Amino acid sequence: MTTIIGLSGSLRRQSFNTSLLRAATELIPAGTTIEIGSIRDIPLYDGDLEASDGIPAAVAALKDRIAAADGLLLCTPEYNNSIPGVMKNAIDWLSRPADDIARVFGGKPVAVMGASPGPFGTQLSQNAWLPVLRTLRTQPWFAGRLMVSRAGSVFDEHGNLIDEKVRGQLRQFVTGFAEFVRSSNG
Repeated sequence: MTTIIGLSGSLRRQSFNTSLLRAATELIPAGTTIEIGSIRDIPLYDGDLEASDGIPAAVAALKDRIAAADGLLLCTPEYNNSIPGVMKNAIDWLSRPADDIARVFGGKPVAVMGASPGPFGTQLSQNAWLPVLRTLRTQPWFAGRLMVSRAGSVFDEHGNLIDEKVRGQLRQFVTGFAEFVRSSNG
């Protein structure tokens, strides 16, 4: 069984990105699962806190889950044309201490997708992730890209994906990423 950890970069209860990630779990091909992780309990990064108390339990647990997984799926909103602060903060904690980067992220197949209420999806946020993923020495999947625009019309009031075109795009995206993860871990 191939396991992918999915992280939503939004803390909002009715997040389009969390809804997109949940839909991905339903469309992933047989033999692969997406387990949804959470960044909700990760505190703001503070080097003094790290020095005095070490890595917070929520961070350590998520690091272990990512390290054990075969791949990582980031579902990113776009705030001010870039990466959401809470998601970048989580990655900053997950990359501490620096000598643990190889264990958690090194060579890890990673895909980025996202949903936005605006007309351009999450294009700028996804682009902003590239130097971060390079720094973490991940193995980004470039064969697919999913940027869901006008997300308010794609999901119903309960967060269910109701747009069949987007459902087909999401199925194709997660299928392609699952194949990439399997071939990378071969």
